[in-house]
Amino acid sequence: MEKRIKSYRRYMDNLIEKLQQDGKLQDMDIEALKKEHLTQISFFCHERLVHLIVTIVFALLEMLSLMLVVLSAEIYPMLLTVVILILLVPYIRHYYILENEVQKMYGQYDKLNELQGCSYCFNEDAK
Repeated sequence: MEKRIKSYRRYMDNLIEKLQQDGKLQDMDIEALKKEHLTQISFFCHERLVHLIVTIVFALLEMLSLMLVVLSAEIYPMLLTVVILILLVPYIRHYYILENEVQKMYGQYDKLNELQGCSYCFNEDAK
């Protein structure tokens, strides 16, 4: 998923750059491009939500296993804690990547609105 989201964002960055340079792309309907971009954003937002839920579940499991380590004198809860932590770190990294890439896509959508001549945009630079 990381490769796909980064590849799509680079593709959109290139299209927006061409739009900014040329003013318009041949045979390119900006409205259709915006709809497709919103569709892709919604796919990635769904993926982000799923990974948020999984990350929260693993974080809760980590907390529970830590509590079990404190309450127990056994070695197995410590192993469980380490295993869950080993799984939790990549989930946090993946969620971080999804979150940042989706935020960048929101900025791309705002740029498409500006290029289309939107009178009110949510771009922070437009303040």
